[in-house]
Amino acid sequence: MSDDHDAAGAMDFIFEAGVLKRASRTGWWFAGVKHPESIAEHSFRTALIGMMLAAMEGADPARVSMLCVLHDTQETRITDIPHIGRRYLTAAPNAAVTADQVAACPPPVAEAITAAVAEYEAGETREAVVARDADKLECLVQAVEYRHQGIDNVQRWIDSSRAALRTASAHRLADAALSGQPLAWLAPPPRAE
Repeated sequence: MSDDHDAAGAMDFIFEAGVLKRASRTGWWFAGVKHPESIAEHSFRTALIGMMLAAMEGADPARVSMLCVLHDTQETRITDIPHIGRRYLTAAPNAAVTADQVAACPPPVAEAITAAVAEYEAGETREAVVARDADKLECLVQAVEYRHQGIDNVQRWIDSSRAALRTASAHRLADAALSGQPLAWLAPPPRAE
């Protein structure tokens, strides 16, 4: 009975996290993006960037990816509050939301998730610093991509994201994003002569 209850509690969290696939990153509406990326799309690429940054910075790539995957899971309950909305709204702390989300999960699952969210929120470990940089860098990269798609009003996202970066590797990747072409990887490789 207990194992079935634990499995049901874990599945509830999995189902809830699936909502992030349908929930838009609302801040992009202010830039004029009609159909912005979902929170899950943002989290996926944040985890990928985090893994790469961790390798570049000597941090634990698996841990950083975990922090990145979980960093916005609370938005199933509090939504993606745009930066301007934070002037007027006070949301529950992410750690409190996470505690409610995983309350019915098996204890080892709940402990792993709450510890990861607490680590990310504290921002003190090397992995948390890298994960936070990955979050900001993903926003910068998305802004660059939107600009290449004709959305001109993204500079504030680029500037604020870049200003928040703390690691040297994140700064190097930001420079590469700003000078690069998002679809350059489609070009055929040069022919060997």
